[in-house]
Amino acid sequence: MTTAPTAAAESEIDAARAQEEELIKTDILGFLKQNEEKELLRLCAVGSVDDGKSTLIGRLLHDSKGVYDDQLADATRTTDTGERAIDFARLTDGLRAEREQGITIDVAYRYFSTPARKFIIADTPGHVQYTRNMATGASTANVAIILIDARLGVLTQSRRHGYIADLLGIPHLLVAVNKMDLVDYSEARFAEIVAEFRAFTGQLGFTSVTFVPVSALLGINIVDPGAHRMAWYGGPTVLQFLEQVPIRRDVNLRDFRMPVQTVIRPNLDYRGFAGQVASGFISKGDAITVLPSGRTSRVKAIDTFEGELQRAYPPQAVVLRLEDEIDISRGDVIVKSDNQPRVSRHHTAHVVWMSDTPLDPGRSWLMKHGAGYGRVTIDAIEHRVDLETLQPVAGVSELKLNDIARVRFTSHKPLPTDPYRQNRAMGALIFIDPVNNNTVGAGMIAESDRDEGKAEQDGGTEVSAAERERRLGHAPGVLWLWGGADAARTALAFAAERRLFDGNTLAVVLDDGDPRYGGGLGVGLAQAAQRFVDAGLVVVVGAQVAPPAGLGAIDLPLSGLPVDDLDKATAAVVGAAVQAGMVRR
Repeated sequence: MTTAPTAAAESEIDAARAQEEELIKTDILGFLKQNEEKELLRLCAVGSVDDGKSTLIGRLLHDSKGVYDDQLADATRTTDTGERAIDFARLTDGLRAEREQGITIDVAYRYFSTPARKFIIADTPGHVQYTRNMATGASTANVAIILIDARLGVLTQSRRHGYIADLLGIPHLLVAVNKMDLVDYSEARFAEIVAEFRAFTGQLGFTSVTFVPVSALLGINIVDPGAHRMAWYGGPTVLQFLEQVPIRRDVNLRDFRMPVQTVIRPNLDYRGFAGQVASGFISKGDAITVLPSGRTSRVKAIDTFEGELQRAYPPQAVVLRLEDEIDISRGDVIVKSDNQPRVSRHHTAHVVWMSDTPLDPGRSWLMKHGAGYGRVTIDAIEHRVDLETLQPVAGVSELKLNDIARVRFTSHKPLPTDPYRQNRAMGALIFIDPVNNNTVGAGMIAESDRDEGKAEQDGGTEVSAAERERRLGHAPGVLWLWGGADAARTALAFAAERRLFDGNTLAVVLDDGDPRYGGGLGVGLAQAAQRFVDAGLVVVVGAQVAPPAGLGAIDLPLSGLPVDDLDKATAAVVGAAVQAGMVRR
């Protein structure tokens, strides 16, 4: 049996709706303008299975008069006792499988508005196997509503969802302690859950955490206050919180970033760079820098469809005209010259893996960041997060569907990035499978990244060591033959090269006594060997002295080899290469 809102609450809502309907009849343009100017709040609802997420959202839509008649008719059913009742979960669970199983599988988006704000709700699934769906629904939210069953208390799944919501940078958390009617509206039980969950959220980075005792099924403290049942609670209802929570200060107005979507060139006298202001603000006359090229200019004008602006804020879509003719294309980012993001090819990110195909660290992937695309190579998986304990798990070789991990990767071109917590727009990216163009992962740039100095150390190559090894079928390395007679060493080096090459291993000899080098390689021998290793080759070095410590070569002094029998000596050298993985598989 469900209850309706109180007469006072219902009359207040009905009065607001009546005013809107009257405005629609008399001044439709005024109504549209009023609705356009309302602040938009995005929220997502998460929680364990059967905690009542869909019911809470359905009740919120129903009691705020945000449900159409046909939707209400579809959700109204006849009970076994012959009474007509509303199944609020049916207002959001639209998939047949969801209705059959009574669970949420995919993300359901619903829109409604009140006189105070507009809302977009994402009802996300609670099962572990649908973590990727939850991450999708929560990625743009201002507020996360986590439901906790008052009977069951704080579960592992509750902590998991709180952790993911924090990881995704959602600033505000509303904890709805649901099914209070089943614990006799106990203040002590509510306080116990608040204390336990607040101890957990204290370790996270939410701007605010608010607790509300509710009964979604009965509509208590959703839109209608539950003072008649819980006189001890004096806080806001769910709707009051959503209408009042301050979100304007969550917008980053400090760091101006505008990814360029397209270049507008209708004639020879006009060149503008169009995009959406992702963060910060820009004014006419401001000095700007284009990244990653580093070219500079000043803003000559800010154009919109309605006309020219003096200043632009997020999330406005604008066209910037500059004082100088400089080369800018889609994917570049315009920033203020005195406030620039980090530009590097080396990054660390928290990644939610969304594909049935595991993440292969050695494989090259496509990446979309802002409006630009590029290739990335996974350098290492630092750790995977155990979603049961929320503890890091080291030694992970791949990521599977719904795994969350901290990953280091290299982009083949420099990327301007901000930490995700500082700037969602510049800290978010997605990974794409280049074979089928499917989105396979979502990344959030971490607070601390690797040293930018490595960008110069690796020479800017776009081919990773792992890709070379897969192409050639063997690992690179150096077999350093040293000491003994020059003739014996040279003969052994070339015999080993022949044997390795015949076994489909791409090998090359660098011999200090090789007459082709006219006097020998001398001190450049180790440097030359390292360059060949970087190219993925096996290098057989012949030298008079032992290998330098930093090269990582296999130390093969001739004094330890049967040089009197060339076949046996060659077999020993090739055997060392086999043990090191230098022989083609």
